[in-house]
Amino acid sequence: MTARLLLAPFLVLLVVTLCGPSGAGDNVQSTDAQRAEIAPLIESLHLRELFEIVQMEGLSHAADLEKDMFPGRGKERWPDLVRQIYDPERMTDMLADAMAASMPEGMVEGAAAFFDSDLGQRILTLEISAREAMLQPSVESAAQDYLAMLQDDGSPRIALLEEFVEINDLVENNVIAALNASYAFYTGLNAAGAFGEFRSEEEMLRELWSQEETIRLDSGIWVMSYLAMAYQPLSDAEIERYIAFSTSTPGRQVNSVLFSGFDVVFRVVSREMGLAAAQFMGGSDL
Repeated sequence: MTARLLLAPFLVLLVVTLCGPSGAGDNVQSTDAQRAEIAPLIESLHLRELFEIVQMEGLSHAADLEKDMFPGRGKERWPDLVRQIYDPERMTDMLADAMAASMPEGMVEGAAAFFDSDLGQRILTLEISAREAMLQPSVESAAQDYLAMLQDDGSPRIALLEEFVEINDLVENNVIAALNASYAFYTGLNAAGAFGEFRSEEEMLRELWSQEETIRLDSGIWVMSYLAMAYQPLSDAEIERYIAFSTSTPGRQVNSVLFSGFDVVFRVVSREMGLAAAQFMGGSDL
């Protein structure tokens, strides 16, 4: 379940291929039966709560965007628009649709068996609490300091966290998500004429790939410090149980479906942010 929490928080606009126009494959449709089947899992995973935090992250990132791209021009309209784009209910519905449309048979029952357990619910609570806490730069810095202390002390917890990251492919998935989110944002800017002259896909991809090394480094640091802080109250045995679930068939299935679902959601959100920002850059009165 951690997978759904670690979508490049250092970029916030987070989202899975760089080979086609943003928006391709975003119109995911699920049947009523599929939505009904996955609804209990959506609730168990506390995804609505997660998206409330993502909205706060979006607003924080939007403030930085305004300073960099159209200083002083957003006024109250910009944060209001960002709140609509990052509406938690809308994002939860989009994610539920994407997950329902792609879920393998038996995934819901297998995942619910773990996440509805006492340990599963405790883990989810810790993950969400840590995500919210790390909205504060001071908390993020403290988490990095704690990680450094564990590393300096040669704590066995580090090996467990590294195993968890590797099994769930968290760093690589975050790098892909960050690159694709940025690509979606750029295509929104490009479509609205923010660059003056229309940029080719090759130009945008070249610029994005130049950021890959930095994104990978930042992602690795954030993921490990986040996990170190979030799972601090857990025993090693409890983390080992989480790792065991992650290597199981339902664990791998839910991880894959969650990442794919977030790709859909944040591709939409990121492109909308690009389109919206371009209007302020161009001086349009929304």
